[in-house]
Amino acid sequence: MSLNERVAQSYLASLQRHVDVFETMANYHQECIALLEACQSTLAAGGKVIWFGNGGSAADAQHLAAEFVVRYKLERGPLASIALTTDTSILTAHSNDYHFDSVFERQVQALCKPEDMVIGLTTSGTSPNINLALQAANDIGAYTVALTGRTGGKVKDIAKLPIIIANDETARIQEAHMFIGHWLCEAVDMLVEAEQQA
Repeated sequence: MSLNERVAQSYLASLQRHVDVFETMANYHQECIALLEACQSTLAAGGKVIWFGNGGSAADAQHLAAEFVVRYKLERGPLASIALTTDTSILTAHSNDYHFDSVFERQVQALCKPEDMVIGLTTSGTSPNINLALQAANDIGAYTVALTGRTGGKVKDIAKLPIIIANDETARIQEAHMFIGHWLCEAVDMLVEAEQQA
């Protein structure tokens, strides 16, 4: 088989793996409803949604925080949200002076309040910096969520709401996380619109 044929085949194979994951997404419906309810309670109480992750999950975290602060589809006011992955001075100073494992924990301790919701994205569930930050948020009294994968790792026992995508491929887990994040934005828009029309 030529390289061009292998590349063409890889596209269809990747698409099929994506479809296979998304055929299981209905399994997470109840957890996602719980996520929405917690988000609604957080915003109604004057809290904020805090996101963080590593690598691709860091990009997803800031993407979703932007959807809250700017907009998703609905023309509405900004919703309080922040990603802990975007301040290069904090990230580099803390990692240089202390340790990368506590880079999000330190920010949670500085910024998180009991009325907040804290969402850690980790495809493995074993990232120390995610797990320490979620535990710090628990200690503060915030509502903690883990968007994770595989078997959930250690994070499934830390987050109050672990949503575990039962798959072993990082890219497919991240695609599922972004589906959940985008659905959350859409559902929050629906709730905001209902309040505006009331």
